[in-house]
Amino acid sequence: MGKTGKGLTVKQLEALCRHWPGVTRDIKWGADLVFSVGGKMFVVTPADGSEGGRFSLKVADERFLELTDQLGMVPSPYLARAHWIAVTEPRRFDTSELEALVRASYTLVRSKLTKKLQAELAPLPPA
Repeated sequence: MGKTGKGLTVKQLEALCRHWPGVTRDIKWGADLVFSVGGKMFVVTPADGSEGGRFSLKVADERFLELTDQLGMVPSPYLARAHWIAVTEPRRFDTSELEALVRASYTLVRSKLTKKLQAELAPLPPA
């Protein structure tokens, strides 16, 4: 996508993820919009865009401490042990940086699917 700006709205998140192979979206826990691939979550955000646009996503193990050391990012409640972070202040970050984190989360979760399921998905379009 590569738009300039700060933060990432629910609408921008939808536009980013909707064309990726195998992505589904649903509402869980009453109010959270969840994007998944192969039935596995890769990003979660309040469906109504509340909480300042906060969202959570999976990150590579080796990036977890680096990212959570930044202002505006913390270990995600309930999911930190699985190396999920919560972007609590998305407006601190460039939209393109956040989009790259979401794409990396999708790629990471997709890579953990069974080989059979991975083979059934179309290749991820270039960034």
